[in-house]
Amino acid sequence: MTKNKWLALFDKAAPVVGGVALALLYLETRKPLRPRTQPGWDRRKTNAAVAATASVGLRLALVPALVLSAQRASQKQSGLLPMLPLPAAAQGPLAFLLLDYGNYLWHVLNHQFTLLWRFHHVHHTDLDLDVTTAWRFHLGEVLVSAFYRGAVARVVGPTPQQVLAYELLYEAATAFHHSNWRLPYRLEKALNWLVVTPRMHGIHHSIVHQETDSNFSVVFSFWDRLHQTVRLNVPQQEITVGVPAFRDPQELTYGQLQHLPFTALRPWRLPDGSVPEREPLPLPLDDLAE
Repeated sequence: MTKNKWLALFDKAAPVVGGVALALLYLETRKPLRPRTQPGWDRRKTNAAVAATASVGLRLALVPALVLSAQRASQKQSGLLPMLPLPAAAQGPLAFLLLDYGNYLWHVLNHQFTLLWRFHHVHHTDLDLDVTTAWRFHLGEVLVSAFYRGAVARVVGPTPQQVLAYELLYEAATAFHHSNWRLPYRLEKALNWLVVTPRMHGIHHSIVHQETDSNFSVVFSFWDRLHQTVRLNVPQQEITVGVPAFRDPQELTYGQLQHLPFTALRPWRLPDGSVPEREPLPLPLDDLAE
């Protein structure tokens, strides 16, 4: 199958992710996890505009890079997976795990390197967290990620089917863990041993720096436990979402967000000059707070 046919197949499957997003939008409206700081639809409209711009990079750069890398790996039988003597039934799950681990590492890099953070903090400046935040990424971040994620696909060596199936799972998981949906606590705590959930990812969007620099996993949550970057003991009602230096919605319009990576980075401080901190909490770091 040619690259264009694979892309056409992705386009046909993409509405499924859209359906998941709409379902999550309904659920988070009916059962919100955190109270909103910005009522109304203005913020969601901004997120939709940023997402629409980023989707150009997703469709024209990121997904083609993934497919092309997978095709070349399959044709040359290169990459890790073709080298392993595994049954076909095991290669698909292993491909998902390795691709997801690559995305965990990419997320960590986005927080550690200033150039990458310039683009990534467009995503983090959202003053609320819901399903519309899931695609609030700067076009520049999407384009740069195409090189990294294409390289990961080439090293892993998945088939085009596997890489596209993972990408759809990736998008659906991103919508899920960014959503403001209050799942029953016991259910979410059980799910969180395997996948990233709204409570877990909500902590990652906190204005407290130690909390922002935790919970980097995308689909499978155990990467954070493996690398000791997990932090689950923060109650949701104590979280303030966003980046400390950006608390004014008037600074977060579509035009300003597009320009943000090319402006001077602000210190991790609130407008009054204070640094957000939190006293040590009684629960262990890996115990999900309600």
